[in-house]
Amino acid sequence: MSYGITAYGTYLPAHRVPHAGIGATLGTNAGKGSRVVASYDEDSTTMGVAAAASALPAGADAVALYFATTTPAYADKTNATAIHAALNLPESCFAVDLAGSARSGVAALRAAAASGGLAVLADVRVGRPGSADERGGGDGAAAFLFGPDPIAEIIAESSMTAEFLDRWRDPLAQTGTQWEERFGVQRYQPLIDRAVSAVLAEAGIAEADHVVLVSPNLAVAKRAAFALPGKLSTTNSPIGHAGAADIGVALAATLDIATPGETVLLVSAADGCDAWVLRVTDRLAEGRQRISVADQLAAGTPVPYPSYLVWRGILDREPPRRPEPDRVAAPPSARAVRWKYSLIGSRCAACDLVQLPPARICKRCGAIDELTAVSMAYRQATVATFTVDRLAYSPAPPVVEAVVDFEGGGRYTLEIADGGADRLAVGARVETVFRRLHSAGGVHNYFWKARVI
Repeated sequence: MSYGITAYGTYLPAHRVPHAGIGATLGTNAGKGSRVVASYDEDSTTMGVAAAASALPAGADAVALYFATTTPAYADKTNATAIHAALNLPESCFAVDLAGSARSGVAALRAAAASGGLAVLADVRVGRPGSADERGGGDGAAAFLFGPDPIAEIIAESSMTAEFLDRWRDPLAQTGTQWEERFGVQRYQPLIDRAVSAVLAEAGIAEADHVVLVSPNLAVAKRAAFALPGKLSTTNSPIGHAGAADIGVALAATLDIATPGETVLLVSAADGCDAWVLRVTDRLAEGRQRISVADQLAAGTPVPYPSYLVWRGILDREPPRRPEPDRVAAPPSARAVRWKYSLIGSRCAACDLVQLPPARICKRCGAIDELTAVSMAYRQATVATFTVDRLAYSPAPPVVEAVVDFEGGGRYTLEIADGGADRLAVGARVETVFRRLHSAGGVHNYFWKARVI
């Protein structure tokens, strides 16, 4: 049995590196436009959490979570478990990584469609300074929930597999390598032709209303796309090649503009070719994401190219002369997992006081074990006061800490994400977001920050 897409969500980071800034720094012509880049406190895990939270309806769970990425934050450890914890999914929900190649995104979608689970696709793509990979890549995430009564049903699928050297990366390297693009086009084109012919025949249609073609080989998207039958919606994701997230961001951008009854031909050429035909149903309005890919793309703010290079560790800048953060210990993290990852506080049943972090004894009325769990994840709050620290250790100083009052009760001090020092004021509205506070000793310290709305 194959389930259909019941909801979806995408996440594009807030920062953009202008191509003009790349050209000015390197003394080259980098072209027009800008590149979507993750902040220093974001990785594939945090972006996956943001996309999945957007896709999951309030109170919804998933029977399984499949996380696809080419840039996992950890090896020898399942990264999907952190996403599982941040979403506060039940213990019975199976969570697993599918990592290593762009086709991992396809694997996550197929696995979720077969089980009725949640596919989360996220990547932080890094290219050599001045390279086409740097200019043509993009960081982002997409998530798709599968189940009955879908907003888009899968009516046909086809897959072809082939072994040849097109794009690769040493497991210890940060940037990848690609063979001459024309070779990839010659290998991919016959696979695309056969996969598309098979999937259209199975679907019983001659062409689709929307056609999406993605590939790690950008020449494939440019040359092969226009031979496909139907109206071309997009080639690659609108943010550039996004690794395992490429197919997800591209599909989400198409669902943003599709209407009920229309068909979507989705083609991914990566280490073979995978093709689907989906039909949009009358339930699209119920499951369409709140903020479209196009709107997220237009809402970015510029960041200097040298700052971006520092964030990725390509430019080694002198750090602040302050003690570096200590490595997070496993036992206390495990004891506080619901607070640390899910941002679960407690509300007193006797006096209604919200306590952060959660506690067994109410600080106001002294009630014992009469407190119930309350989630502060992605909840809005108001800044009560804040401080700007220009001396604390940070890859992107200054560090801004704010005391925030949550809607519905609760007060806590959180670091402000995505800059915001110049936009912050007492009374400003913020919302909580899952981020990485720091990394030390190979361990990532995940927690929540506040972002100015």
